[in-house]
Amino acid sequence: MRFEGAIVREQGIVFAIVVVKRHILDNNAGYNRVARSFQPAFPGMPVVLMAQNHRGAATYFGRPDIARFLARVPLSAIPWREYTLN
Repeated sequence: MRFEGAIVREQGIVFAIVVVKRHILDNNAGYNRVARSFQPAFPGMPVVLMAQNHRGAATYFGRPDIARFLARVPLSAIPWREYTLN
């Protein structure tokens, strides 16, 4: 499976961001399952999920401190790339 994501190093914390469809974030029960499914691609890192609304505004779900930080970061400043997870 190919997906878009990023690894970010900020203030001594290394974490991963994975782009998902909006409906994934709308399902609170499914969020943790989806985040865990990406853990093999980012061993030992917290995984934050990101989805965009119809206007392109990002919403983040994951560790609260990381989600708050990312809410203030422009999407263009994140080092996005394509990843593969088998």
